[in-house]
Amino acid sequence: METKQFKAESKRILDMMIHSIYTHHEIFLRELISNASDAIDKIYYKALTDESLTFDKDNYYIKVTADKEKRILKICDTGIGMSREELENNLGTIAKSGSLAFKNENELKDGYDIIGQFGVGFYSAFMVADTVTVISKALGSDEAYKWESKGADGYTISHCEKDAVGTDIILTIKENTEDENYDEFLEEYRLKDIIKKYSDFIRYPIKMDVTSSKLKEGSENEYEEIVEEKVINSMVPIWRKNKKELTQQDYDNFYAEKRYGFDKPLKSVHISVDGAVRYNAILYIPEKIPFDYYSPEFEKGLELYSSGVLIMNKCADLLPDYFSFVKGMVDSEDLSLNISREMLQHDRQLKLIAKNINKKIKSELQSLLKNEREKYVEFYNSFGRQLKFGVYSDFGTHKEELQDLLMFYSSIEKKLVTLEEYVSRMPEDQKYIYYAVGETNERIEKLPQTELVADKGYEILYFTDDIDEFAIKMIMSYQEKEFKSVSSGDLGIEAEETGKETAAEEAENKDLFEAMKAALGDKVKAVRVSKRLKSHPVCLTSDGEVSIEMEKVLNAMPNNQNVKADKVLEINVQHEVFQSLKAAFANDKEKLELYTSLLYNQALLIEGLPIEDPVEFTNNICKVMA
Repeated sequence: METKQFKAESKRILDMMIHSIYTHHEIFLRELISNASDAIDKIYYKALTDESLTFDKDNYYIKVTADKEKRILKICDTGIGMSREELENNLGTIAKSGSLAFKNENELKDGYDIIGQFGVGFYSAFMVADTVTVISKALGSDEAYKWESKGADGYTISHCEKDAVGTDIILTIKENTEDENYDEFLEEYRLKDIIKKYSDFIRYPIKMDVTSSKLKEGSENEYEEIVEEKVINSMVPIWRKNKKELTQQDYDNFYAEKRYGFDKPLKSVHISVDGAVRYNAILYIPEKIPFDYYSPEFEKGLELYSSGVLIMNKCADLLPDYFSFVKGMVDSEDLSLNISREMLQHDRQLKLIAKNINKKIKSELQSLLKNEREKYVEFYNSFGRQLKFGVYSDFGTHKEELQDLLMFYSSIEKKLVTLEEYVSRMPEDQKYIYYAVGETNERIEKLPQTELVADKGYEILYFTDDIDEFAIKMIMSYQEKEFKSVSSGDLGIEAEETGKETAAEEAENKDLFEAMKAALGDKVKAVRVSKRLKSHPVCLTSDGEVSIEMEKVLNAMPNNQNVKADKVLEINVQHEVFQSLKAAFANDKEKLELYTSLLYNQALLIEGLPIEDPVEFTNNICKVMA
């Protein structure tokens, strides 16, 4: 028995394989189990063309065994095995993949696919093991061979004894270090967790000897430990089963098992595509918003599998940000993976899958809105804000895609309505889609600015979310109808006669309004006659693109730029308060300043804006009362 060097490879390359390619040490078990699954698949494919072979699936399995005292971990399979030559070629040459060669030489059928393609996964064992021993007996051979290596220094191959066809991989697990706990790879519970996480849907049984406690016969409180061989993995993934055989309870159970959430999903979607790119997917629209959804800790993405083996826990590229609430998984045989199978190569297959999933999610949400309105409203109350962010982000790139999914509270319907429903009810003479902004629906209903629009019988959409107005500004118009705030300068519904009267009032009281503007300084852009007020004496409106509500939102942000809306103080000249203003202007300029300050602060309170000097405000009230 002689020590042989790895063919054409240096110690540096093997070190790279062990220390650079794989992010997590636990990956080694996924790789070795995937190789074992490949070995069984090869017998299956041989049986398709070799009549002397029969393939009884019950005879094929993978066994994982740990011996904590000897620090030995075994991964055994009943697969095709390897000859001496194959051991030397496949394990003696780094990045030489026997699976890839087999795949190239055989036409794969019946939905089976060989997992290993790169030939480096086996070497991940050196991340956790000092010594790696492979004992293998090839199908059709009477001889068995042992391959053994301690790493980059080389390997040995020798004749050995093995009764059955297959391969045993024996790892001598490293001792713990200050930075690494290798003991975990000898713990039963940890090995089970890794198998369930990465290899749950390997198509062959993965067995382990599982220890449990059992009450001793005839005893009330004495227990004994028993060891039973159990299958750890599920084998047949739910997404590969016939949809007709599955119930909603099956999908709900999968949601709970995968810990996608502690709620029940509002909607589950099962996708099977066999076209330009083949993939299966199960998607869920959750019922409740996760507690960390709007925190930096939240990670969007779907679980990504390649031929049933977990590749990524969260593949963010499969979901756009505005659908980041969707949970679930995608499994595809057509993905181009990088050499470690931990990450994707960003190729057209991935983009195509993501595009199709995006369309499917939108379609399901539209179906929910149309056919299960109550469920959609429940969903929207949880995740509608995210859809609005989607409309606003990326300079409105996705507004066309998302605008029909938006809902806002209606002043007439007294419930959430869509933009399409609003427009379908608009009278012929109505030019704009009207909206009002405030903290709550109740506060908006009391806004003075809504009076004129409401008196015309026009529906008003209530915006209570801080993103609402920003999103609508990005949409600009819907079905050729522009959006108009009830607080904007021109509502587009004032009668011509009213306009003439307003102009006359402006001219008549020009000096009064200029005096009030002077008293307020740069707090307001102007003081004007109101064309919208009916019963209220005063209100604030805005000129320009920045509304008063937008000012509040922007100035509440950490990088506050002190953005200000161009505020206009509107006065109801039909209100009795206006007569007091005229009298003060004629007889007592100090009293005019007092009244002006009170009216301005009153308008601020109505808008939910803070009063700049509360002490001055209360003193002014006392002056009026005195």
